[in-house]
Amino acid sequence: MKYLFENACVLGYGKAFLATDGEWITYIGKERPQGEFDQIKDMRSRLLIPGLYNTHCHCAMSLFRGYGEDMPLQSWLNDRIFPAEDRLTDKAVYGASLLSIAEMIQNGIVSFSDMYFFCDQTAKAVAESGIKANLSRSIVSFDENEVPATSVRYQEGVALHREWHGAEHGRIRVDMSVHAEYTNVARMCRAVADYAKENKLGVQLHLSETEKEHNDCLKKRGITPLVFFEQTGLLDVPVTAAHCVYVSDEDMALIREKNVTAAHNPVSNLKLASGVMRLPDMLERGINVTLGTDGSASNNTLDILKEMYIASILQKGITRKADGIASAEMVKMATLNGACAQGRENSGRLAVGYRADIVALDLDALNNIPLYDPLHTLLYSANASNVCMTMVDGSILYENGEFTTLDIEQIKYNMKDICLHYFD
Repeated sequence: MKYLFENACVLGYGKAFLATDGEWITYIGKERPQGEFDQIKDMRSRLLIPGLYNTHCHCAMSLFRGYGEDMPLQSWLNDRIFPAEDRLTDKAVYGASLLSIAEMIQNGIVSFSDMYFFCDQTAKAVAESGIKANLSRSIVSFDENEVPATSVRYQEGVALHREWHGAEHGRIRVDMSVHAEYTNVARMCRAVADYAKENKLGVQLHLSETEKEHNDCLKKRGITPLVFFEQTGLLDVPVTAAHCVYVSDEDMALIREKNVTAAHNPVSNLKLASGVMRLPDMLERGINVTLGTDGSASNNTLDILKEMYIASILQKGITRKADGIASAEMVKMATLNGACAQGRENSGRLAVGYRADIVALDLDALNNIPLYDPLHTLLYSANASNVCMTMVDGSILYENGEFTTLDIEQIKYNMKDICLHYFD
């Protein structure tokens, strides 16, 4: 399918034409391109931006949205979430994954990174929807004597890789994952690192999310969680480390040295009273910082535009520097940096030769009038309700309130039915 978007305000270009052919952007410029097009879209009063990346998510946790509120992380996990997760079924994860994916598509997210279980159900939902995802089976292992080769969790991660990595023309990628330092022993971490290295996979994990987690590791092991992961070989492969709230200066140097991506989850960290990432220090060191929502149970929305806005104004308040982090840097965290973290080449930018992952925002919405600077309007004025089109790999998945690949009414009905009986 060949599309021509005309009369658009294209981020970084101003008023311009943008053309796509199949999965690729083929033209951006002031003059109308030559040739025939299957569809011509009038984008007046629309801002075209690169698709957004959610680099830390637990997709199926929309099932628990609103279920454990006003609690710190460990109480929230141990008293509410872990017991609730013991009841998970294929049907529940599939239904919740579809709901979350629909929400992300509606909010302009073209790809997400996920750590969870029943991952084949999330993979099926990704395949049906048209979105992209880096999926991983989050592994927990408390027994140093457990043999990874016979571990059900480890084998589920391996099976996910063998069945789904590269599926749907590369839309689905599979990473390995360990949940966190405090939920794993060294032997399992080494096995995960070895498998990821052998198969050229990335790794997703939680890192120093809370002060307690970080300090408990120092007391128990005499090293930080990051150093523990380094000693097990996990930093020898591409790693996306979620949260990174309490990493030390020495940790940051190691993060930069090992090219670890730090996935910033400002809303979840604030809601669980975990703290705030030292974002300016990360960026000053040249660390690849991305944005994530975490799961719906701790956020409670899957909205990268909101994360980007809060990440920006939060640091202004903490540092008392209004211009401490450039607006363009914040947008890059939500787009190009996310694509790089997921290992997706030629993605995350509006440029010829890049993937046609494009989001259109309504500039005629009340909150976006007047328009002086599209970049600042995107960061400080726009919100997810302004998304009027989401295109992934040249296919329109959402336009003007309608989904093209998902039966949204059926998804909502199924999810309500699942939740109605979940705790019976």
